[in-house]
Parts: sequence; C-alpha cells; structure tokens
Amino acid sequence: MANRIIIQIYCVLIVNLLIEVLKKSLKRQWSFSNLVSFCRIHLFNYIHLTKFLESPENDWELDIENDGQLGLFDHYLANG
Repeated sequence: MANRIIIQIYCVLIVNLLIEVLKKSLKRQWSFSNLVSFCRIHLFNYIHLTKFLESPENDWELDIENDGQLGLFDHYLANG
C-alpha cells in the first residue's frame, strides 16, 4: 500500500517538473494551473503544444503529418 502512494507522489512530482520546464520554455506568460488545464484538454490531440501555447488566439491546425508517430499499417498501405 505504501509503495503505491510513493509511486503516485513521484509521478506527480515528475509531471509538475515537466510542466515547469514547459512554462520556462514559453515566451508567453502562463499560470501553472492554466498550463495544466491546456495539457489535460489537449493530451490526445495531434497539435504542436508549444506552438499552440505561444499563440492560442490564432487558428491552429492538426499536425498529423509531423507527429513523429509511426502508423501500424503504413508499410502495408505503401506496398499495396
């Protein structure tokens, strides 16, 4: 039981550290709670998060061409 709690605490600390790194890398000033909300909302969207956070008022488009993730059937579709 204690190990589960310690693992959850470490996970929260790592996420907080990553959000702080993201916050420091942005030119625009964001509050920590707003960054966490945006990351939670757009967690499974194919957008470039830093570009979106730099200019959220602009129209943004899905970035499915350069998402860096390989498709499961790309090899079969290209050969077929």
